[in-house]
Amino acid sequence: MFKVFIVDDEPFIIEGLYDIVDWAKLGMEIVGHAENGAIALEAMKVTPADILVTDISMPVMNGLDLIRHVRAVHPELKVIVLSGYNEFDYLKEGMALGIENYLLKPINLEEFKGTLRTVVQKLNLNRSELALNEQSMRILRDNVMYRWLQDQISPKEFQERADLLGIELDQRYVQVSILRAGHSMAEVFDSVMNQLSSSENVVPFRDMDGDIVLVFNADDVSSCKEDAERISDNLRLLLSPHNKICASLGSVEKVEDASQSYSHAKRAQEYFMVRSADRILRYEDLASQQQETRLGDWPIDWNEYKKEVMAKDKKALFLRIEKDFAYLQQLEGMTPDLLQEIAMEWLIRFKMLLQEITHTDDPEPYKGGLSQIRRATTSAELMEMIKEAAAMTVDLLERDVKSPVVQQVLNYIHDAYNQDLSLKVLGSMYNIHPVYLGQLFHKEVNETFTEYINRYRIEKAKELLRTTNMKVQEIARKVGYWETGYFYKQFKKYVGISPTEFKGLS
Repeated sequence: MFKVFIVDDEPFIIEGLYDIVDWAKLGMEIVGHAENGAIALEAMKVTPADILVTDISMPVMNGLDLIRHVRAVHPELKVIVLSGYNEFDYLKEGMALGIENYLLKPINLEEFKGTLRTVVQKLNLNRSELALNEQSMRILRDNVMYRWLQDQISPKEFQERADLLGIELDQRYVQVSILRAGHSMAEVFDSVMNQLSSSENVVPFRDMDGDIVLVFNADDVSSCKEDAERISDNLRLLLSPHNKICASLGSVEKVEDASQSYSHAKRAQEYFMVRSADRILRYEDLASQQQETRLGDWPIDWNEYKKEVMAKDKKALFLRIEKDFAYLQQLEGMTPDLLQEIAMEWLIRFKMLLQEITHTDDPEPYKGGLSQIRRATTSAELMEMIKEAAAMTVDLLERDVKSPVVQQVLNYIHDAYNQDLSLKVLGSMYNIHPVYLGQLFHKEVNETFTEYINRYRIEKAKELLRTTNMKVQEIARKVGYWETGYFYKQFKKYVGISPTEFKGLS
């Protein structure tokens, strides 16, 4: 049993916390309580605890001072703050002290229980402070690298952070490789990190779309290309037996133009809609083909298309398509085959626009359009299909009413649902306060963060119960529950029967 100490100057809060949580079922016991920080500090010298649940605003000694004093002798103590004040300064100072969560009163019971379960998992796994720091550093590293490749950070600011994070990109040229897996991206990334642990001149990270990005760095173009192709292909072959791995290579660029290589690698990824994943797609090969067919010389302003898609202006989109299509038709040397290639490129561009705006990657809605383009027999049919793709892009955008950060959090949950997830970790990842993120998530998804994760994990567990011979305990761990008893409780809550009974029906 992990020991819990509660501190609050309101007696009814303490009494409520004793009653509303089944502490024993969570593997915890309350060993004491106090009405202010000074009393708690003395009591905890005699009765040490693993977890401190404390208010902030209290007489004699407030919660923040209590945390500082206790942490001086018990640095591994897990702290959960309950506060009636939604003050940024309190939140900021609490985060600096390493609290697990900052919960506003009145307490959201499910979020509180979810935080307690997360703390228990951390204690059970004996995660050291070093491990937590490594996780935070990885999140920060991913964020810095992504901003750099998006040209969202100045060279000076990037270099300062790169020095701090141990990112070495001090040679002249870079080439970006992107690996996109069919499923289990978090597990694939861990495998990639293990494989690259002894490799030099390559910086791996995950971007906001969940793709694995490898930035290769060398002093000459040929070495950069050779390393990028060899390592990317080796990783693709190593991981392919267990997953569909799409690997693409951007162009070789000078370090200061790395964003161009990243953009090209992203662009090449989209061609897996019409190409097999049995080999690497190189942007330079696609660019060469486009040059042969004059696709690279289009007088088309894709930024204007993006503006009209974001404005959801179908009429303006249709007029622009008609104008651009008419211009392309009258170009000297235009052929039916070339016009068909152009129509495919148009459709891929719309898919990329949607992905850029929503940070989701679902090629399925566009695959039908590609098939129709291949079967088209007239230029009028081709133009109509491009219009349909434009209209579909707007419709999909209208359905996606979630803010980008909530959509990114949902994508991350779907990919890493079996990991230790919390609003604190995700808030840090996406540069948003955990409290605000929880409120925004609840507003847009109509479920609390904890409810959504539990429901999603249970759906994954049902799938494993139907399709595998794994034991219930193994499935519980596979979907992110380290306590089988809690897994049983959640499964029965969402399904109505126990996992064992469900397996018997399958």
